[in-house]
Amino acid sequence: MKPRRAAAPSRKRAPDAFPDPHHDHDACVGRALADADAICARRGERLTTLRRRVLELVWGSHQPVGAYALLERMREHGRSPAPPTVYRALDFLRAQGLVHRIESLNAFVGCDSPERPHAVQFMICRGCRTAVELHDEGIARAIGAAAGAAGFAVQSRVVELAGLCRECAALSDPASGASPAPA
Repeated sequence: MKPRRAAAPSRKRAPDAFPDPHHDHDACVGRALADADAICARRGERLTTLRRRVLELVWGSHQPVGAYALLERMREHGRSPAPPTVYRALDFLRAQGLVHRIESLNAFVGCDSPERPHAVQFMICRGCRTAVELHDEGIARAIGAAAGAAGFAVQSRVVELAGLCRECAALSDPASGASPAPA
């Protein structure tokens, strides 16, 4: 199954903002890299060639990608960095808010709003493996309120929702005779 490409990042995503398979993904990646260049320059941080390449590979699709898959993709293009080098690049990109880690998959996706720290929620399709970033402040406030009532100090807020996007759900409909690939 050919990976689907998600819609170009917007500053605010609607809950039904799953991929438009016809969006200009090259422009999407270019925008993410340009944003990263500007953010790092403004913060006085260095977006080295390796860090930029790792970010480009993370943005290569809107599907979460693991560190070892990144290493393999780099090897395919003639680079063979050691695993700790790629992990350090990912740590840098996370610290700058340019990528998010999806804990349940031990994988990374590009952040579509890297300008400022924010609470994040993900919808992850188990069929096509696309991850869509949400920015719902209501969810973030509810988590904060519940944690505060319990006397719990939240240090990280990443909510992951797993299920099927509209297209994969349609494919899994028994009437269609097809089912999505397992994640």
